[in-house]
Amino acid sequence: MNLTARLVLGSLAVIGVSLIVSGVLTGVLVRRLESETALQQLEKAVLNARSAARAGGVESLGADPGGNRLLVVNANGGLVYDSEGTAGPGTTVHLAGPHLVNAAVVRDGTVTIAGQTFTAAAVAFRRGQFLVAARAGDALATDAASSLVPRLLIAGGAALAVAVVLALALARTISEPLHELAGAAGDIAGGNYARRVNPRGPAEVGVVAAAFNRMAEAVERSRTLQRDFLANVSHELKTPLTSLIGFSQALVDGSLRTEAEKQRAARILNEESQRLLRMSQELLDLARVESGQVSLRREPVDVAALLRQQVEVMRPRAEAAGLRVELEPGAAVPAAVADAERVHQVIDNLLDNAVKYAASDSEVRVGAVLAGGQVEVSCWNAVANGSPDVTRLFDRFYRGDPARAGTGGVGLGLAISRELAQAMGGSLAAESAGGGIRFRLRLPAQAAGQVTS
Repeated sequence: MNLTARLVLGSLAVIGVSLIVSGVLTGVLVRRLESETALQQLEKAVLNARSAARAGGVESLGADPGGNRLLVVNANGGLVYDSEGTAGPGTTVHLAGPHLVNAAVVRDGTVTIAGQTFTAAAVAFRRGQFLVAARAGDALATDAASSLVPRLLIAGGAALAVAVVLALALARTISEPLHELAGAAGDIAGGNYARRVNPRGPAEVGVVAAAFNRMAEAVERSRTLQRDFLANVSHELKTPLTSLIGFSQALVDGSLRTEAEKQRAARILNEESQRLLRMSQELLDLARVESGQVSLRREPVDVAALLRQQVEVMRPRAEAAGLRVELEPGAAVPAAVADAERVHQVIDNLLDNAVKYAASDSEVRVGAVLAGGQVEVSCWNAVANGSPDVTRLFDRFYRGDPARAGTGGVGLGLAISRELAQAMGGSLAAESAGGGIRFRLRLPAQAAGQVTS
């Protein structure tokens, strides 16, 4: 049984139960109303019969036109007259308190004749006598049922027809979007990552459709990144592999005759092998960080001391390139709660990129401050050929200066650094500033008041 049929049957079952309950309650109410209406008719009948009896005597009563039984009883309940002539001495009359009907005093009650109970309305007739109009209780019930059942059947049938239409409409509003979702999911599984669905139907179904579209967009974006990543890896591997194949073939076939040529080929083979090793290691690191498989040992890290150490290590290399590395003065900062080895890796990568891509005869400025409850490490360097696209600096294999691609990097260091910063609960961002690039590494501070010099 499909979803639409289940929804329709479920709706009809609920509506059917509701109709039964409402029918029973309506029957009770309508039957009471019919009984009250019949009693009012008895009251009018007994008043009309009294008028006729006063004009022509008791003998003129005869049978009541409305089919009611007419009796005359005395104050003690003794029977004086019965329009049907079958009442015996065992007749008993029970009347309630009087009330006015058309300015006449009328009493309602019951009359028992030969064990059968009648609903009755009585009015004073002669001195010490009452004129009673009575009708059997089962006759009242039959009249009420005869007028009630057709009405209930008509109302129930109309309600059922409307319910079927509404149930079908409701089922379609729910089932059609779900069928569309199922088809879209099949398309996504089949490789059509551009498939989207229209968020329609009930609010809950619309929420599911919107979530499906977000998932589809994420899957499409992931597949695009995966294809770009594979294309970039293939491109990056092509150059060193071409060099390895070419120079190794030259060594094998003996085309390199002089010792200098052989030494140059061996050096290039070594450099390209090292480059491939670094690339494979960086790819492995990136995969581990993104999959959450990198184990982090969180502990207090003296970022200021680590920064001073890295500056001293990098200074000789910077000076050899005609650069100056300056440590910006600042207030003492607290220790960061992070993995010391990974923080060292990120800072080393930032300084390495700064020295590698800084304009000649410029400076690299680094420093650490407390900002917004976090330890912030900043690294600024001037750039030679205009600022690169800061929105792409953390993309895999992106190089701000393609002309300097042979400096050893493959464009993965910053991507790895940002993933590591986020894994440690911090962030890494870049911005254009003062004709250069400023990187901001933020890490959680240990605690307020605990600072390191």
